[in-house]
Amino acid sequence: MVILSIDTSCDETACAITEGRRVLSNVIYSQVLIHKKWGGVVPSLAKRAHEERIDFVVEEAVRKSKLGSQAFKHIDYIAVTQGPGLAMALEVGMKKATELALKYDKKIIPVNHLEGHIYSSHVQNSKGNPKREFSFPCLALIISGSHTDIVLMKDHITYEILGEKIDDAAGEALDKAARMLGFGYPGGAVIERLAQEVKNIDTYHFPRPMLHSKNLQFSFSGLKTSLFYFLKKMPEKEKVDKIKLVASSFQEAVFDTIIKKTEDAMKQTGIKNIIVGGGVIANKYLRNKFRRLIKKHKGSILFPPYPYLTGDNAAMIGVAAHYKAEKRIFVENFDTFDRLPRFPLTT
Repeated sequence: MVILSIDTSCDETACAITEGRRVLSNVIYSQVLIHKKWGGVVPSLAKRAHEERIDFVVEEAVRKSKLGSQAFKHIDYIAVTQGPGLAMALEVGMKKATELALKYDKKIIPVNHLEGHIYSSHVQNSKGNPKREFSFPCLALIISGSHTDIVLMKDHITYEILGEKIDDAAGEALDKAARMLGFGYPGGAVIERLAQEVKNIDTYHFPRPMLHSKNLQFSFSGLKTSLFYFLKKMPEKEKVDKIKLVASSFQEAVFDTIIKKTEDAMKQTGIKNIIVGGGVIANKYLRNKFRRLIKKHKGSILFPPYPYLTGDNAAMIGVAAHYKAEKRIFVENFDTFDRLPRFPLTT
């Protein structure tokens, strides 16, 4: 089953061609430099950049797949991210997917972007590596700029939300913290680097939000507010001198919360198999925290095997689409096929 997939959910224009879990080609055009000076993604600029690049990205993905001049004879389905994401950005990818489906008489597989992050840990390269097998039931964690979710999976494409953000997501909190400290967008990598330079110590002990609640929900808005007032009281010279310690302490508070909530979910469900996806899991320190947690409980954990899979990409969309196609989940009517900016993982 060969699938051409498209993702334009935010600020990456992406197209991939996959066969099962194998990636035959993957092309990503990043808009980070466009949005960096604005301190975040500007939807109108994102849409324009997607429109300017979508044709090139699709053509490059087809070329790199080495399926030949008659590539679409070998492509079985078109997959596209329907949401969640920026409405104007999603529109570009969906329009292109529909155009291709009509031109080459293909079915469209609608994919939730969060499904992509869940399946990112199971993406393989063109040679079928790494050879990882699914193990159900499992807990899937999505940790990104827009989402912090704990999901129970008992089978492919079956999801039960156990916990989710009620305000800011983990990645969003890290980005906003970086902005408060005077750094640009995106800020997660900056926070990670500053924390590494002081060996990830927790000097200031910021609050761990909802750590003692009995549910598995996440809230990082209060932590962000705590940092705001902390910096407001801090003399400018001290702020400059201690900026790495502040960054490290804030990151520690975010990650401690994620790990504790994950452990709570493991205890409540009895499930020790974990998969993690999303941009924040690119952080090596967080990965090590997860590894220690899993070792403690004698469980197993999978992360995205290649760096590009932690960000937005179409390869993970294609792999998720493979399992949706097996369940015959297709768009029934192209005329009513529309973007879903707040597309829930479960309905």
